[in-house]
Amino acid sequence: MELLRAVHERAAYPINWPADPRDWLTPENRLGCWVAVSDARVVGHVVLTAVGDDAEVERLFVDPEATRQGIGRQLLDHCVKTAAELGRKLSLEVVDNRGAAVHLYRRAGWLETGRTPIDWAGEHASELIRFVGPWT
Repeated sequence: MELLRAVHERAAYPINWPADPRDWLTPENRLGCWVAVSDARVVGHVVLTAVGDDAEVERLFVDPEATRQGIGRQLLDHCVKTAAELGRKLSLEVVDNRGAAVHLYRRAGWLETGRTPIDWAGEHASELIRFVGPWT
């Protein structure tokens, strides 16, 4: 939760601070929850959730001091591998103010499938971008 607080304060993720950060990090419908560790400290986090018979990547974030080291890509690739092992199609959603994240997903072979206007992000974001995984 310390890393989540730091990411929220430095990078505004999540846009809206969750009422219960611990529950937000480990939702009930999770298929798996992983962290990346470097020098004995947590530097990244991701959750794979069940959405019907499919799966969704959620809560993917990396310590702003540890970006550009491939951590986000490793966490994302782990979700792709796990979903494939489970036989689930994979997707994710990201707000339109996350340029680095959108670039990561596109570089990793994810395909944009649509955009939905949102009103819960205030002036920080206006759309939710949906992607499907590269092997779904």
